[in-house]
Amino acid sequence: MVRQAVRDVRTALPPLPADPPVDPTVAALRAVVDDLAASTHAIGELMLEVAPAYLSDIEAVDVLALLCDQISELLEHGLVARRYAMSGDRRALHGTVL
Repeated sequence: MVRQAVRDVRTALPPLPADPPVDPTVAALRAVVDDLAASTHAIGELMLEVAPAYLSDIEAVDVLALLCDQISELLEHGLVARRYAMSGDRRALHGTVL
């Protein structure tokens, strides 16, 4: 039950901006970024199934290298997705995925 509550909190959608963008280009870009973040979160959950959160990044590298190779994902991106799935914080994606 606690596991589901934590998952619900982490997967909750971020609050909508106070004023939605008027410019359709900005709105479309925001939707693309949201889709990318959602797909990265899903990949992160997969990474957590293979390398649970109690493993450090160093310990997870050995386990995730094969999975990342099989799904044609960079190992660095796999680790970032794993961190994002653990924290739910999009700042984990800056500089690598986003």
